[in-house]
Amino acid sequence: MASSLDYLEYVLELLREVKGISYKKMMGEYMLYKDSIIFGGIYDNRFLIKKTDSLINKGLKEQIPYPHAKPMLLVDSEDPDEIKEIVELLLKDLH
Repeated sequence: MASSLDYLEYVLELLREVKGISYKKMMGEYMLYKDSIIFGGIYDNRFLIKKTDSLINKGLKEQIPYPHAKPMLLVDSEDPDEIKEIVELLLKDLH
């Protein structure tokens, strides 16, 4: 099932506190970037981010974005400040 543009817009609104966010549509889903670094995506209308050491104790649930993929973490918060904190921790691990 492909993700909807409405859900993408919803996630982008949640990410409003994080500057430099962009996205690319790929095979019906959306890849999310921060300053050209891929950090997550929208898969079947789920906001998933890469799993890194700094996020292990954040209480995020693992989800499989598509068959045979590595687990990612589901972001189910609706608090832009909390999401900004999560993304910043994630990006420190990816650098």
